[in-house]
Amino acid sequence: MGATTMRAKKTLVNTVLYTLVILSLIWALLPIVWMVLSSFKTQAGMFTMPPKFFFEPNFDTFKYMFSAEGNFLKFLTNSVIAAVSSTGISLILGSLGGYALARANFKRKKDISFWIISTRMAPIPAVMLPLYLMFSELNLVGSMAGLIFAYTTFNLPFALWMMMVFFKEVPAALEEAAMIDGCSRFQAFVKIAVPTATPGLVATGILCLMFSWNDFLFASVFSGHSSQTIPVAASMLITQQGIAWGQAMATGTVIITPMVIAGLAVRKYLVQGLSMGAVK
Repeated sequence: MGATTMRAKKTLVNTVLYTLVILSLIWALLPIVWMVLSSFKTQAGMFTMPPKFFFEPNFDTFKYMFSAEGNFLKFLTNSVIAAVSSTGISLILGSLGGYALARANFKRKKDISFWIISTRMAPIPAVMLPLYLMFSELNLVGSMAGLIFAYTTFNLPFALWMMMVFFKEVPAALEEAAMIDGCSRFQAFVKIAVPTATPGLVATGILCLMFSWNDFLFASVFSGHSSQTIPVAASMLITQQGIAWGQAMATGTVIITPMVIAGLAVRKYLVQGLSMGAVK
């Protein structure tokens, strides 16, 4: 009877847990699914009651957005350039700085590490005015270069701190063995440390890319007419005449699609990278 009671309790607990997981997934995914489906409906079809989950797709909204009149391709290109460039710069500099903090021994290293990550902890509005004043002096406001530098100011501290943690997980003996075989410190870094920490590098890159891709505040302040990104374009769909629901749903679909694809493509490395150092 005792074993039967334990199995019944375990079954009940598992049933409750699975039910909660399923409800949580529905709560999280239903708005996204609704947005994607609505992007392929007509304006009238979005508000039909009861809602239709099976219908004939309509691509007029996407055709208009990517036409010369819609001008959406320019926003998409700007987002790709800004996000990829900032992520690339942050990964290169963050890897070099993170490796130095992980391997070098110097005074007040912990204080320097904390100061670096503290710049990432600061609220974005707190750094907006100083950055704007500096960028104004350098004529970077309204340019693509200014937007990339603005993203990098927040991506770089995060990338540096993350890569420092990941490089600490790489055994120093591997690099020492490579240097005994004739490699320089930099060659050991490139050939041994970086490939070994690839999961962490990919995880850091995806997180930096997501921040840059989804950012609205930096883009709305530092971008100009020729460098506006997709989130800024989405805000323009809300006017005094109303909300362009079709374009809003289609824009949201375009925003989430690349990040979902990137996350699925590197999910193996993403899980490995985020779990590095989990035991410690």
